[in-house]
Amino acid sequence: MSDFSEELKRPTTEDEQGEPCVRSGSGMCFPWLQKHIESIASGGKQEKDFAQTTSACLSFIQEALLKHQWQRAAEYMHSYLQVLEDTDSNKRQGAPEIIWRLGSEILYYHPKSNLETFNTFADRMKNIGVTNYLKISLQHALYLLHHGLLEDANRILTQAETWRYGEKSSSQEVLVNLVQAYKGLLQYYSWYKKKMELSQLDKDDYAYNTASQNMLNRSWKTSINLCTLIKIPGVWDPFVKSYIEMLEFYGDQDGAREVLNNYAYDEKFPSNPNAHVYLYNFLKREKAPREKLISVLKILYQIVPSHKLMLEFHRLLRKSDKEEHHKLGLEVLFGILDFAGCTKNITAWKYLAKYLKQTLMGSRLAWVQEEWNSRKSWWPSFHFSYFWAKSNWKDDKTLACEKALVAGLLLGKGCKYFRYISKQDHQVLKKKMKQMKKSVKKYSIVNSGL
Repeated sequence: MSDFSEELKRPTTEDEQGEPCVRSGSGMCFPWLQKHIESIASGGKQEKDFAQTTSACLSFIQEALLKHQWQRAAEYMHSYLQVLEDTDSNKRQGAPEIIWRLGSEILYYHPKSNLETFNTFADRMKNIGVTNYLKISLQHALYLLHHGLLEDANRILTQAETWRYGEKSSSQEVLVNLVQAYKGLLQYYSWYKKKMELSQLDKDDYAYNTASQNMLNRSWKTSINLCTLIKIPGVWDPFVKSYIEMLEFYGDQDGAREVLNNYAYDEKFPSNPNAHVYLYNFLKREKAPREKLISVLKILYQIVPSHKLMLEFHRLLRKSDKEEHHKLGLEVLFGILDFAGCTKNITAWKYLAKYLKQTLMGSRLAWVQEEWNSRKSWWPSFHFSYFWAKSNWKDDKTLACEKALVAGLLLGKGCKYFRYISKQDHQVLKKKMKQMKKSVKKYSIVNSGL
């Protein structure tokens, strides 16, 4: 490895024997890091202006990272460390976080790096600039979790949880809550494993009661760690999901409902599609009335019209007794197929083909025209071109037939897509094609009289 990494691995020379050296568990040496740590700790300043050098190094490092040139980035990183001695106090104060972000990225991906090196780097960087302690601890814990080291991650989070430094601690209250919440997630994981073990035991068994009490103790600790964070405006999906699962397991449906309602509807929280998904799934498990389910999915539809739950939303609207819901059901299907990622969604096309025909049979031409007017300038080339007709027929003949019916109803029998599909000879789909042609002839919105 280069200066930043090779120097970490090489043994100390005779000249360095007496020089203090930070070592990792793998024997990698950090003489340069010790030097800079001591310089900062002692408040030493160098008058030399490093501005041009550090600025150039930073640019080279960023370029190397973008190109995944980890060795090159490490070489420049070694020079960039001098920013810790910059005479500009603003640059010097912001340097530790930049060094941590760059250094951790390099050590994470460099082929010759290892766990011990990363741990040593993280531990040292926590002590350079106290305001970064919690951020680095949290990222350090996530790194350990990525490597499956749950106990080590929990130890790091426990240490960070008790971190205090004068007035600085109050300004980092959210970070403290986040650290506690991640610790809560680890406790949830332990709770979940106990839950799985419990499901294998006989309820009359003594072991069941012991395991059940164990779970209760764990859930209490977890609830404390998770509850504080999810009250703060933000996007806390994994924490909310874990907390709700525990509340439901212990039968606190009211508590779970309150948490989910606040998460979805509190105006202080940012718009979050998942908040409405969690609430919908909870209400569905509770067998809530259809109207309630529709009201939740209606908001989700406004945020993400192409969400996979929109097909379920359409089914709910179709079963409703209200005409406005039936009209919305048509709008939802058109909305789904507006998105490129849904162009081959055969369920959406099946629903649209069937519902479009039903709507026209029910003399609701105005509904169809309202949706089609804003799309007739771009849907033909987006969905119903000759190219797509050939491609869809080759890949999925059932999909092609459903699309052909929609194309025919909206554009008439002269549509390129409809003409190509209707001329294909396929014994299995012969009856379906015949019905398709009849429907287009009778109900297409371009027919005279409609």
